[in-house]
Amino acid sequence: MPEALFQVKRLSELAQAGQLKGKRVLIRSDLNVPQDEAGNITEDTRIRASMPAVQMCLDAGAAVMVTSHLGRPTEGQFKSEDSLAPVADRIATLLHRKVPLISNWVDGGFQVQPGEVVLLENCRVNVGEKKNDDALAKKIATLCDVYVNDAFGTAHRAEATTNGVAKFAPVACAGPLMAAELDALSRALANPRRPLIAIVAGSKVSSKLTILKALSEKVDELIVGGGIANTFMLAKGLPIGKSLAEPDLVNEAREIMDLMEKRGAHVPIPEDVVVANELSPLARANRVPADQVAEDDMILDIGPKTAARLSTMLAHAGTIVWNGPLGVFEIDQFGGGTKMLAAAIAHSPAFSIAGGGDTLAAIAKYGIENQVDYISTGGGAFLEFLEGKTLPAFEVLAERAKD
Repeated sequence: MPEALFQVKRLSELAQAGQLKGKRVLIRSDLNVPQDEAGNITEDTRIRASMPAVQMCLDAGAAVMVTSHLGRPTEGQFKSEDSLAPVADRIATLLHRKVPLISNWVDGGFQVQPGEVVLLENCRVNVGEKKNDDALAKKIATLCDVYVNDAFGTAHRAEATTNGVAKFAPVACAGPLMAAELDALSRALANPRRPLIAIVAGSKVSSKLTILKALSEKVDELIVGGGIANTFMLAKGLPIGKSLAEPDLVNEAREIMDLMEKRGAHVPIPEDVVVANELSPLARANRVPADQVAEDDMILDIGPKTAARLSTMLAHAGTIVWNGPLGVFEIDQFGGGTKMLAAAIAHSPAFSIAGGGDTLAAIAKYGIENQVDYISTGGGAFLEFLEGKTLPAFEVLAERAKD
């Protein structure tokens, strides 16, 4: 992971240096919140998380414009359900001020004074947004003196408001959310405290193969779970019954284990597992040694011996990266492994970073939100970073920081 990736201008630095006063600031936020059928916002975490950047700019005397995508609109075809109107209402409530919603804003023609904030309608309705069209990006860039990217969840997409505008705006910087994500990812992967332990779990090796390969070159222990662990068990010659696995990827699993062993690192294979004949809340969960899985068994969790061994490992870690629950944790009798590892991560002195939808659900279920050092809300961006990919939003901000 190149260090240069993390050298970006930061909004907080510009604010402290008085460089926002009287300036037009455009913030690309991630306000893509869930809504019910009537358009009411059902969960507003992303909006709340985006407010510190807005408040920072207002306090610094800037004229503030905020935009975001919402849902999956068709470019050039605005529909009422695509509107950020409910978001504007929620921001107004949170900031205790008027937040006008501006439509058809690309060509300007609207007013925003220092100390005011406006919301610019759904940016993905603009023709050329998804293709990162230079002509569109240049038009948007003329609206501002300072461009701020505070939408880490879109950092892996090269779009006009996430990448293009950053190329053409007079100044381009990272907002507090983006900067915090960069700092956490940098600490976890660019310069980690050892031992570095990664937990990668999920149903398929194929969907996480590039992540597994990228991490296998960096980590000291690579804990695998779910269907991924079953494929690694197959690679070790263990029986897995009718468990979810990908037999055609056994060679890749062996390669990863061999590569790690050559440099003194490991993929710990379960020594016991929890099995059932069906995946159901009513299924009877049986604990069996890993070499005694019957033909009609499905492996649905790691066993208590394995969970205890992994927990000890996590207690002595320097850095922990967590992506994916270890079993079918939504059903309590198959959640023991994930619950035990969640507790181990919560109590470990290691720097811990977690990301991915199922991982966040497990963190919420076991109530350890305040005991994980950094929870990434990035989803796809978090996964692509773990794969070792350079994210377009990071890349352009790092490039502009050299100006």
